[in-house]
Amino acid sequence: MTLAPLPRIDFNTRKALLFALAAERLSAYYEHRQWMTDAQGATLAGEWLSRSKLQLPLSERRLLSELSDQFARQLAETLSREAGLYAAHEMMEALDPNYQSAFAYDMLEECERLLHENGVTE
Repeated sequence: MTLAPLPRIDFNTRKALLFALAAERLSAYYEHRQWMTDAQGATLAGEWLSRSKLQLPLSERRLLSELSDQFARQLAETLSREAGLYAAHEMMEALDPNYQSAFAYDMLEECERLLHENGVTE
């Protein structure tokens, strides 16, 4: 018996994964004052994808991890601590598809821009 390959993910799923990784990074930073490594981000992405029976090559998971790190650090550098805590909270809440947030929507658009800038179009 051969197992069918896991389905690959589309652009919108990549965008959502980038957003979720950035949210996790910001949340961990404000909670523990420590940044997640790129390897930790890539592993986390792989775990999330496997739960949904999706896959993404390690090189692409690493790219998303690196982009999420750049994005999260940029947010943390440009926001006050209070605003950063709010941003992390809003992004984590927005991981629930029933939660509506204009801020999170703007951050999702920024994730889309980052992906396009880095050649991720599929």
